[in-house]
Amino acid sequence: MNQKTNLRSEFLKTMTQLATAGFGLVAALAWNDTIQSFINTFVSIGAGIFSKLVYAILVTFIAVWVTYSLGKLTQEAKEKEEK
Repeated sequence: MNQKTNLRSEFLKTMTQLATAGFGLVAALAWNDTIQSFINTFVSIGAGIFSKLVYAILVTFIAVWVTYSLGKLTQEAKEKEEK
């Protein structure tokens, strides 16, 4: 009975992670399109190399900021758990 409970728990955990990753991908693609449209509209006309460079730099800064923020939150949560 305990093995069935563990298997079910692991299955649900894995399915939750997969669903979260899937929705995260959809959200990322939506933001990707939005940011590209914004840059193409306000930075330069069309999809020139300059607008692509601005897009790449902007997305890189956003990715670094989000990763840093999540790492900091994770570290704070671990410190609270240890206390």
